Amino acid sequence: MKIQLSDHFTYRKLIRFVLPSIVMMIFTSIYGVVDGLFVSNYVGKTSFAAVNFIMPVIMALGGVGFMIGTGGSAIVGQLLGERRAEKARRTFSLMIYTTVGLGVILTLVGFLILRPVAVLLGAEGEMLEECVAYGRILLIGTTAFMLQNVFQSFLVTAERPSLGLCFTVAAGFTNIILDWLFVGVLLWGVQGAALATILSYFVGGVVPMVYFIFCKRGNLYLTSCKVDWRSLVKAFTNGSSELLTNLSMSLVNVLYNYQLIRLAGEDGVAAYGVIMYVNFVFISFFIGYAVGTAPVFSFHYGAGNTDELKNLRRKSIRLITGAGVLMLALSEGMAWPLTKLFVGYDAGLFDLTVRGFMIYSLSFAVCGFNILGSSFFTALGNGGVSAAISILRTLIFQLAVLLLLPIWLGIDGIWLAIVVSECLALAVTVFFLITKRKRYGY
Repeated sequence: MKIQLSDHFTYRKLIRFVLPSIVMMIFTSIYGVVDGLFVSNYVGKTSFAAVNFIMPVIMALGGVGFMIGTGGSAIVGQLLGERRAEKARRTFSLMIYTTVGLGVILTLVGFLILRPVAVLLGAEGEMLEECVAYGRILLIGTTAFMLQNVFQSFLVTAERPSLGLCFTVAAGFTNIILDWLFVGVLLWGVQGAALATILSYFVGGVVPMVYFIFCKRGNLYLTSCKVDWRSLVKAFTNGSSELLTNLSMSLVNVLYNYQLIRLAGEDGVAAYGVIMYVNFVFISFFIGYAVGTAPVFSFHYGAGNTDELKNLRRKSIRLITGAGVLMLALSEGMAWPLTKLFVGYDAGLFDLTVRGFMIYSLSFAVCGFNILGSSFFTALGNGGVSAAISILRTLIFQLAVLLLLPIWLGIDGIWLAIVVSECLALAVTVFFLITKRKRYGY
């Protein structure tokens, strides 16, 4: 039985609706981890550190896709709730075409700044050359990567979350198989890992675009449109929190790498890389839930269904609470075997990574509330509040504690920084949820 945005959501129906988005995000994070896994075990820790050192730059460029996807899908979801299907299709098409144009521009910018940025961040020698080799190939897939991020949101809005999962699974298997072939068999090193990744981006980003061009069923498909600056500005503003989150995370990751290479050298960067890969898998549950529920919130807000908004808010908070406890327990229990998988060949690096992961993973009990809170206000069209939560959580608080805690706690202060910043952000999220409840009727 097909679940529609206009339905009343029980726990069972809500979980069924968001499950494809959750699995999609988890699978996306897992196949992203494969690059690091193969590079670490087949090429070595210097190349592994190089991949993680340059990745924040690549992610910062591709983050525009998250902005357009979340901000644009909120607008389209509200239009569908208002029964303005033709306007929704034109707006959807405008967002896709804009993504393609910006992707080409950002690819060119990336080629110009890649080496200077890597040098500025402190890469040198073999590590610098590996950073540039990996990054240049990944930049070719920037547009496809952005489209993949955009369609993750719009396939849910189009009431086709299961199809989005299929595209993601296909992209994931593409990356895994090609990583095995290019890195494990052909021994192409970081270049092979990068090539496998961009080919998977084309499966996850370009194939859905072809689908929306030729499939005219349902409310959303690609059509002709005019430039609507008002809709673009609204989408960019509304989705700015996701862009700020991505840019902030990239900047913070750079600072993490700087602090770690200062205190622990190349091993510190490699340890942080392992933690980040595993972190992506665990928090992808919360991101997937936020992506899956955002169009539902947008639809019912656009339709004026305040009772359903209250219902969704209550159920979401309870589900996120339970998930946070589960993620914390899983991460603590799996710290040793997951670390062994990546860097079991180096005893010192292994011990450093396990300790860091045990501390860092305490943040999983809290971060889900902040991720959902930011996405919730984006779905309601309040990009300002959403951006405030995101930038405080991912940038301001983390920068402050990341600079201060290592002074007193050394390298343990670096691992603990994320825990303190998430707790501070939780206070901000709760404040906004309480003060804005009457305005939106949730």
